[in-house]
Amino acid sequence: FLEKPSRVGAGLGGGSSDAAFSLRMLAEMFGLDRGEEALAGHAASLGSDCAFFIYNRPMLGEARGEILSPFDLNDIDFGNCTGCGYELKVLVPENIKVSTSEAYKNIVPRETAGIACTSLKDLLNSPVEEWKGHIVNDFETSVFAAHSELKQLKESLYDSGAVYASMSGSGPALFAIYKK
Repeated sequence: FLEKPSRVGAGLGGGSSDAAFSLRMLAEMFGLDRGEEALAGHAASLGSDCAFFIYNRPMLGEARGEILSPFDLNDIDFGNCTGCGYELKVLVPENIKVSTSEAYKNIVPRETAGIACTSLKDLLNSPVEEWKGHIVNDFETSVFAAHSELKQLKESLYDSGAVYASMSGSGPALFAIYKK
């Protein structure tokens, strides 16, 4: 029996993590000697972000999310807030459904939209207070156009004091980082 607090289709990787952990479980049950990279390759064939969950640790994703490299959360620059801490708030709107296939069909990645991009790793190494407007989920443009209430929810997170807020994955979940 598996109980998960986040629903599949929320943009939090619920279905993808189920697929990845099923692969890991099957490999273990049947004694298949597969390393993480081999399992991640199989997982990537199931879905772009499935490989991420094979590693079960912080990773930085590129391309469709299947090209992964380790990322140390200790590298995040919390600016002049040493010791004050941050907290994360996750909001999963119950009444909004975002079709993953529609989100992928309508996405226009910034590098193909003619917008110069700084590497995500470099941006993540800048102070959290500088992320707003620089670390952008490319899904937000098309998903917010179809679901304006999500854009309003994101704005409300900033209005409530978040130093950074974003939609998670293809939505509809949103998250915000607050200074404690």
